[in-house]
Amino acid sequence: MQELEKKLNYQFRNPAFLSEALSHSSYANEHRGAHLRSNERLEFLGDSVLGFVTAEFLFANHPDLPEGDLTRIRAALVCEQSLYEVAQKLNLGRYLKLGKGEEAGGGRQRTSILADATEAVFAAVYLDGGITAASAIIHRCLLDAEREEVVEERRRDYKTALQELVQRQADQVLTYRMIGEAGPDHAKTFQAEVLLNGKPLGQGSGHSKKEAEQAAASAALKCLSES
Repeated sequence: MQELEKKLNYQFRNPAFLSEALSHSSYANEHRGAHLRSNERLEFLGDSVLGFVTAEFLFANHPDLPEGDLTRIRAALVCEQSLYEVAQKLNLGRYLKLGKGEEAGGGRQRTSILADATEAVFAAVYLDGGITAASAIIHRCLLDAEREEVVEERRRDYKTALQELVQRQADQVLTYRMIGEAGPDHAKTFQAEVLLNGKPLGQGSGHSKKEAEQAAASAALKCLSES
């Protein structure tokens, strides 16, 4: 717990908040006699705290953006994948309290569990130290220029951009194929390749086949621009 507090740069006055934030429902169900609560209620609260802090951040830092763009960027910043990446950075899976079945099933690496726990931790900080403390941690972990760049990178449709580029010449055919996959079912990584007229043009990887294809298209665009 102290190790995680150091990573968060926050010391809890009431450590019970953090303990609850790290307790998955599978663990709470296995210890019903101890009257433990899972982190589900904290996750619910953390979602709202995160949404408010992110909205305030975007409102202040992008005074010229319309409501639609602000909403879109906020959704991308607080999506499951972003929260999962925060959890990885904090090595949050190491500190989770899981039931035996969830532990055996690879719960410490499961994207949804880690993302939910991240929201629960934000809520725990909010309850312990107020919105100022929660906002400071959310800004440090999630809201920075680098993270916004990552969000914008995800938002781009490289497959469409590549298709439009090659169609400037007649009889150009793009095809995609999966060339590999690795990892357990709950955390697979796929590798894709894009071919132009049957010749390899770029490769990329991702946590889904669509993401891998987008990464391959991005690599192909870079290759074409350099040539």
